[in-house]
Amino acid sequence: MRFETNRSFTGMGHERYLVGEPIYRDRPPDDIARRLFDSGKVAEVHVYAQAVTIKLADGASADGLREILEDLHTFYRPGVAVPTPESFGAEG
Repeated sequence: MRFETNRSFTGMGHERYLVGEPIYRDRPPDDIARRLFDSGKVAEVHVYAQAVTIKLADGASADGLREILEDLHTFYRPGVAVPTPESFGAEG
């Protein structure tokens, strides 16, 4: 599977991840790989710029993987308060 996003995660670098191998860093492509592996449906992830290529685990379906990428940078969900200038210390 291949997804094209509207933001670059690696610049011009390639990042490859295999299920079962540790991910030591905490950069955007690392976060993408962790979230996809947590689904239990993914065997391999490759991230290059804005493209995310996924090799599914044997017998796995792709259901829900698109939503993992779509929700990657969604911060304001139902029940989460939207910050105001005052919450950052601004005087009103």
